[in-house]
Amino acid sequence: MKRPVRVEEYNLEWSKLFENEKQRILTAVGSHILRIEHIGSTAVVGLGAKPIIDIMIAVKTISDADRCINLLERIGYRYVPEHEATTPERRYFHKGTPPEEQHYHIHMVELTSDFWMRHLLFRDYLRTHPEVAQEYFQLKRRLAREYGSDRDGYTQAKTAFIEDAVTRALVDRSDHEA
Repeated sequence: MKRPVRVEEYNLEWSKLFENEKQRILTAVGSHILRIEHIGSTAVVGLGAKPIIDIMIAVKTISDADRCINLLERIGYRYVPEHEATTPERRYFHKGTPPEEQHYHIHMVELTSDFWMRHLLFRDYLRTHPEVAQEYFQLKRRLAREYGSDRDGYTQAKTAFIEDAVTRALVDRSDHEA
Protein backbone atom coordinates (compact mmCIF):
# COMPACT_ATOMS: atom_id res chain seq x y z
CA MET A 1 0.00 0.00 0.00
CA LYS A 2 1.29 3.45 -0.92
CA ARG A 3 2.00 5.98 1.81
CA PRO A 4 -0.18 9.10 1.82
CA VAL A 5 1.28 12.34 0.48
CA ARG A 6 2.79 14.17 3.46
CA VAL A 7 3.31 17.93 3.22
CA GLU A 8 5.33 19.37 6.10
CA GLU A 9 6.11 22.86 7.33
CA TYR A 10 9.39 24.30 5.99
CA ASN A 11 12.49 22.72 7.54
CA LEU A 12 15.72 24.75 7.84
CA GLU A 13 17.69 21.51 7.41
CA TRP A 14 16.57 21.06 3.79
CA SER A 15 19.16 23.46 2.38
CA LYS A 16 21.92 21.81 4.43
CA LEU A 17 20.82 18.37 3.27
CA PHE A 18 20.99 19.59 -0.32
CA GLU A 19 24.49 21.05 0.13
CA ASN A 20 25.78 17.83 1.69
CA GLU A 21 24.26 15.69 -1.05
CA LYS A 22 25.51 18.07 -3.73
CA GLN A 23 29.08 17.46 -2.54
CA ARG A 24 28.58 13.68 -2.67
CA ILE A 25 27.19 13.95 -6.20
CA LEU A 26 29.99 16.24 -7.36
CA THR A 27 32.54 13.81 -6.00
CA ALA A 28 30.86 10.95 -7.88
CA VAL A 29 30.02 12.59 -11.24
CA GLY A 30 31.42 16.12 -11.19
CA SER A 31 33.49 15.65 -14.32
CA HIS A 32 30.36 14.80 -16.34
CA ILE A 33 28.07 17.63 -15.28
CA LEU A 34 27.79 21.37 -15.90
CA ARG A 35 25.60 22.58 -13.01
CA ILE A 36 23.67 21.31 -10.04
CA GLU A 37 20.66 23.06 -8.49
CA HIS A 38 18.30 22.54 -5.57
CA ILE A 39 14.77 22.69 -7.01
CA GLY A 40 11.26 21.95 -5.86
CA SER A 41 9.54 23.25 -2.79
CA THR A 42 12.34 22.31 -0.37
CA ALA A 43 14.50 24.85 -2.25
CA VAL A 44 12.19 27.75 -1.33
CA VAL A 45 12.77 29.17 2.16
CA GLY A 46 9.55 29.19 4.13
CA LEU A 47 7.62 26.91 1.76
CA GLY A 48 6.24 23.70 3.22
CA ALA A 49 6.80 20.59 1.15
CA LYS A 50 6.99 16.85 0.94
CA PRO A 51 10.31 16.08 2.69
CA ILE A 52 12.10 15.23 -0.54
CA ILE A 53 15.22 17.04 -1.73
CA ASP A 54 14.89 17.51 -5.49
CA ILE A 55 18.20 17.97 -7.26
CA MET A 56 18.46 19.04 -10.89
CA ILE A 57 21.71 18.33 -12.68
CA ALA A 58 22.64 19.86 -16.01
CA VAL A 59 24.66 17.98 -18.60
CA LYS A 60 25.72 19.03 -22.07
CA THR A 61 23.98 16.10 -23.78
CA ILE A 62 21.69 13.40 -22.47
CA SER A 63 24.37 10.83 -23.33
CA ASP A 64 26.50 12.50 -20.63
CA ALA A 65 23.70 11.65 -18.18
CA ASP A 66 23.79 8.03 -19.31
CA ARG A 67 27.51 7.93 -18.37
CA CYS A 68 26.55 8.88 -14.79
CA ILE A 69 24.13 6.04 -14.09
CA ASN A 70 26.61 3.55 -12.63
CA LEU A 71 28.47 6.27 -10.74
CA LEU A 72 25.28 7.51 -9.06
CA GLU A 73 24.22 3.96 -8.26
CA ARG A 74 27.50 3.55 -6.37
CA ILE A 75 26.43 6.31 -3.96
CA GLY A 76 23.02 4.79 -3.34
CA TYR A 77 20.82 6.16 -6.12
CA ARG A 78 18.41 4.00 -8.06
CA TYR A 79 18.02 4.82 -11.75
CA VAL A 80 14.38 4.65 -12.90
CA PRO A 81 14.31 4.36 -16.71
CA GLU A 82 10.53 3.84 -16.75
CA HIS A 83 10.08 7.61 -16.36
CA GLU A 84 11.65 8.15 -19.78
CA ALA A 85 8.42 6.95 -21.40
CA THR A 86 6.79 10.24 -20.36
CA THR A 87 9.88 12.46 -20.03
CA PRO A 88 12.52 11.18 -22.47
CA GLU A 89 14.69 14.28 -22.04
CA ARG A 90 15.29 13.46 -18.35
CA ARG A 91 17.18 10.79 -16.46
CA TYR A 92 15.56 10.22 -13.06
CA PHE A 93 17.12 8.74 -9.92
CA HIS A 94 16.01 8.44 -6.31
CA LYS A 95 17.53 7.47 -3.00
CA GLY A 96 16.02 6.79 0.41
CA THR A 97 12.65 5.66 1.68
CA PRO A 98 10.78 8.20 3.77
CA PRO A 99 9.92 8.47 6.58
CA GLU A 100 12.68 6.13 7.72
CA GLU A 101 15.48 8.16 6.11
CA GLN A 102 16.00 11.28 4.05
CA HIS A 103 14.78 11.01 0.47
CA TYR A 104 16.42 12.52 -2.62
CA HIS A 105 15.40 12.77 -6.27
CA ILE A 106 17.79 13.60 -9.13
CA HIS A 107 16.51 15.00 -12.41
CA MET A 108 19.34 15.00 -14.94
CA VAL A 109 18.71 17.02 -18.10
CA GLU A 110 20.49 19.04 -20.75
CA LEU A 111 21.43 22.55 -19.69
CA THR A 112 19.64 24.02 -22.70
CA SER A 113 16.41 22.08 -22.12
CA ASP A 114 12.97 23.47 -21.45
CA PHE A 115 12.86 21.23 -18.35
CA TRP A 116 15.91 23.02 -16.89
CA MET A 117 14.62 26.50 -17.67
CA ARG A 118 11.04 25.95 -16.44
CA HIS A 119 12.06 24.34 -13.14
CA LEU A 120 14.44 27.19 -12.32
CA LEU A 121 11.85 29.79 -13.35
CA PHE A 122 9.27 28.22 -11.04
CA ARG A 123 11.68 27.93 -8.10
CA ASP A 124 12.94 31.48 -8.51
CA TYR A 125 9.44 32.89 -8.94
CA LEU A 126 8.37 31.30 -5.65
CA ARG A 127 11.53 32.61 -3.96
CA THR A 128 10.78 36.18 -5.04
CA HIS A 129 6.99 36.03 -4.53
CA PRO A 130 6.40 34.73 -0.99
CA GLU A 131 2.65 35.31 -1.28
CA VAL A 132 2.55 32.93 -4.27
CA ALA A 133 4.70 30.42 -2.36
CA GLN A 134 2.22 30.57 0.54
CA GLU A 135 -0.70 30.07 -1.86
CA TYR A 136 1.12 27.06 -3.32
CA PHE A 137 1.70 25.63 0.16
CA GLN A 138 -2.01 25.91 0.99
CA LEU A 139 -2.89 24.23 -2.31
CA LYS A 140 -0.48 21.37 -1.61
CA ARG A 141 -1.88 20.83 1.88
CA ARG A 142 -5.44 20.70 0.51
CA LEU A 143 -4.45 18.36 -2.33
CA ALA A 144 -2.58 16.06 0.06
CA ARG A 145 -5.78 15.68 2.08
CA GLU A 146 -7.91 15.19 -1.04
CA TYR A 147 -5.65 12.73 -2.85
CA GLY A 148 -4.29 10.76 0.11
CA SER A 149 -1.86 8.20 -1.32
CA ASP A 150 -2.69 8.96 -4.98
CA ARG A 151 0.64 10.63 -5.73
CA ASP A 152 -0.02 10.89 -9.48
CA GLY A 153 -3.36 12.60 -8.86
CA TYR A 154 -1.73 14.96 -6.35
CA THR A 155 1.00 15.86 -8.83
CA GLN A 156 -1.42 16.36 -11.74
CA ALA A 157 -3.68 18.54 -9.60
CA LYS A 158 -0.78 20.97 -9.00
CA THR A 159 0.01 21.33 -12.71
CA ALA A 160 -2.30 24.27 -13.48
CA PHE A 161 -0.88 26.29 -10.57
CA ILE A 162 2.70 25.55 -11.63
CA GLU A 163 2.04 26.40 -15.29
CA ASP A 164 0.40 29.68 -14.27
CA ALA A 165 3.37 30.61 -12.07
CA VAL A 166 5.85 29.77 -14.86
CA THR A 167 3.83 31.93 -17.28
CA ARG A 168 3.91 34.81 -14.80
CA ALA A 169 7.65 34.30 -14.33
CA LEU A 170 8.19 34.47 -18.10
CA VAL A 171 6.15 37.70 -18.27
CA ASP A 172 8.16 39.18 -15.37
CA ARG A 173 11.39 38.21 -17.08
CA SER A 174 10.38 39.73 -20.42
CA ASP A 175 9.24 42.94 -18.63
CA HIS A 176 12.66 43.24 -17.02
CA GLU A 177 14.47 42.57 -20.28
CA ALA A 178 12.43 45.17 -22.19
